[in-house]
Amino acid sequence: MNTHTQQDNRADRFAFGANWQRFLSVLDEERIAEAEHSLRQSLEVSSLMGLSFLDIGSGSGLFSLAAMRLGASRVHSFDLDPLSVACTAELRRRYFAEADNWTVEAGSALDAAYVESLGEWDVVYSWGVLHHTGNMEEALRTASSAVAPGGRLFISIYNDQGRLSRVWRRVKHAYNVLPQPFRKPYAVAVIMPFELACAGKALVTLQPQRYVKSWTHYKRSRGMSRWYDLIDWVGGYPFEVARPEWVFEFFKRRGFVLTKLRTCGGGLGCNEYVFTRPQ
Repeated sequence: MNTHTQQDNRADRFAFGANWQRFLSVLDEERIAEAEHSLRQSLEVSSLMGLSFLDIGSGSGLFSLAAMRLGASRVHSFDLDPLSVACTAELRRRYFAEADNWTVEAGSALDAAYVESLGEWDVVYSWGVLHHTGNMEEALRTASSAVAPGGRLFISIYNDQGRLSRVWRRVKHAYNVLPQPFRKPYAVAVIMPFELACAGKALVTLQPQRYVKSWTHYKRSRGMSRWYDLIDWVGGYPFEVARPEWVFEFFKRRGFVLTKLRTCGGGLGCNEYVFTRPQ
C-alpha cells in the first residue's frame, strides 16, 4: 500500500473519479482525436513512437489512451482515486485490451518511494493534478524525479490570483463539505453568474454564436467536456496555486529547462508548462 494513500483520502477531497466516470459516457472518437492533437502540439512531436509515458493522476484515462494511440512504447497510469483508476482501466479494456505495454494501478503522487519504483520516463504527464494533492511542492518534486535525462515533464498548475484564489479555495471547500444532494445545485449557483455574464457579452456584441460554441465546441479543448470541467473547477479540492515565476524557479533549481509555456493570461485557469531535463 502506498504510504500516502490514507493521508490523501481526506473527507473534504473532491470525488474526481465519480466525475470522470460520468465523462466516459460522452467520450467519443472526436474527443480522443483532440486529446491526441493536444499532446502532439504541446510536446511539439508528430508521435510518441519509441517514448515511454507516465501519466500521474490519470483521471479518465483519456491522455493515457492518447499516448498509446500516438505510439508510446509503454504507458503507466496511476491515480489516487479508485474510480479514476477504474475509468482508466475501462479505457484500456475498450481500446487496448490485449496490450501488455499499458499498465494501470492505484498510486499517490506524494509517495516518493512508489514513484521512484516506477523508474524514469521519457514523458511525464500530469495535467491539472499536482495542485490537488494537498502538498503541491512535494508532488512537483516527486514528479520531476521520474523524468529521464533528455525527457520532458508536461504539467499544468492553477494560476495564483492572490485574494481571488483564496476566495475560490473557500468556494471549493464548501462544495465538498455539503451533503451530496446539495452539491450540484451549489455548483450551478456558483457557475451561473459567470455563464450569464458570458452569454450577455455575446448578445451585446451581436455574437450569440460565440457563447453557443463555447459549449458545443469545447471538446476541441483537449477533448474534454465543459460541463464536467466546470464541476471539476467548482469542486476541485484540495486547491493550491502558483505564479509562473515560482514554477519556473522551482524547476530551474533542479536543472530543468522551460521549453514551452502557455499562460491563462493572469486570470482563472491553469498555466501549462513543458520542462526538459538535460541529458
